[in-house]
Amino acid sequence: MSQTATASERPRVKARVRPVEHFIDGRFQPSQAGGAFETIDPATNEVITTVADGLEADIDLAVRAARQAFEEGPWPRLRAAERARYLRRIAELIEAADAEIAEVETLDTGLPITQARGQARRAAQNFHFFAAQIETLSTASYQTGDFLNYTLLKPVGVAGLITPWNTPFMLETWKVAPCLAAGDTCVLKPAEWSPLSASRLAAIIAEAGIPDGVCNVVHGFGETCGAPLVEHPGVQLISFTGETTTGSTIIANGAKTLKRCSMELGGKSPVVVFADADLERAVDAAVFGVFSLNGERCTAGTRLLIEEPIYDEFVERTAQRAGQVRLGDPFDPKTELGPLIHRDHYERVKSYVEIGRQEGRLLAGGERPQHLAQGNYLPATLIADVKPRARVFQEEIFGPVVVATPFNGEAEAVRLANDVRYGLAAYVWTRDLQRGQRVAQAIDSGLVWLNSQNVRDLRTPFGGSKWSGIGREGGTYSFEFYCDLQTVHVALGEHSIPRFGTGG
Repeated sequence: MSQTATASERPRVKARVRPVEHFIDGRFQPSQAGGAFETIDPATNEVITTVADGLEADIDLAVRAARQAFEEGPWPRLRAAERARYLRRIAELIEAADAEIAEVETLDTGLPITQARGQARRAAQNFHFFAAQIETLSTASYQTGDFLNYTLLKPVGVAGLITPWNTPFMLETWKVAPCLAAGDTCVLKPAEWSPLSASRLAAIIAEAGIPDGVCNVVHGFGETCGAPLVEHPGVQLISFTGETTTGSTIIANGAKTLKRCSMELGGKSPVVVFADADLERAVDAAVFGVFSLNGERCTAGTRLLIEEPIYDEFVERTAQRAGQVRLGDPFDPKTELGPLIHRDHYERVKSYVEIGRQEGRLLAGGERPQHLAQGNYLPATLIADVKPRARVFQEEIFGPVVVATPFNGEAEAVRLANDVRYGLAAYVWTRDLQRGQRVAQAIDSGLVWLNSQNVRDLRTPFGGSKWSGIGREGGTYSFEFYCDLQTVHVALGEHSIPRFGTGG
């Protein structure tokens, strides 16, 4: 395993990192109250830089800028092709800076550099994709007798975009791109544990020539920055990706001003493997699906449900592979698993490992290697023989920890898959495609992959059921959230109108 580089050994990266400010109405600026907090390198737990601490006054300033840009500026009134040109310019600037963006992301989150590069490429793809979407977006028309009725998609107003700390740059673009494509303006509130790349996105948006006030970024904590954004009467839309309890609070607080909410929340996704599956491919997918992105992935397959005839073999293969996952310095290109985002999150995940020792059989991982004592490192961890009522089976851990449980037959597989409060993603492995489709359709989740790992098609809807969210993102489904649907009724000729008030 690779050794962890200290912060002093990374001057090439840190030289580009400056104190982070808000981006409001086209310019970078400190908090009005002057406060700041520190962002920490998860590989060393050393301070990277300071970040402006946004409060209610900063949110109000940003919302007012976004509101003015929406009501008085050109952005909502541009033709779709014109907005698409701006979005493509943003994509090109991201592509030109993808190496730098990946390094900043790795420094701030601990995401392995090879995986961070992929996320930067996906971020550019998000802007290219939604640029193409708005150029081809169509609505409906209906002719009945003397009337032509047609629908229009109109931008709603100001969107509050609240993003998580895992793959922050990509997920920020996943919200900003469709929001801007629709003609809305926005205030982005990045997660306080990973603020650096959002500042780089703001600079790119400014360089692309987006009008002032259209896209604003305010940094801060949930209680003192996110909550004022959710409650602000000048905001019509809230798009949130994050933890379920926080999402529930946001919906409740947004209800006071009738905000439209899109929620992509937690997950506890099953990987259902039948005895006839291609075991080698299923093991590959299972290991990648839970241990990539440091295990901090909302769609991670964190529950292995394995049919009894192959249970022991599958668990043994997975444990062996988990023990070979390379844990180390995220800037080492050979690293497959880096440090967890923050010391607090590391302690939380580690506490679940200790619970898992009591609820199952620890077969891999569980202990931080001595040579990586400085950072938030946890090796790939597998806990076998876990019962359905166990906490590690039921609760989202959000780290490189997977549990394994046997099942006997299709009915029990479906029952176990559905026996949690979450329903974001699921994975089914079988050579019997009829059974695979039956099981996929019986699982209560927004997304199911059959004989595949998590491969995304941006045209398809992304979102969960049950406690995993409300609404869908992706393709034309994003515009159902970011746009209002208006119907215009056109009289094509004279038609009978009741004559009231004629005195006759």
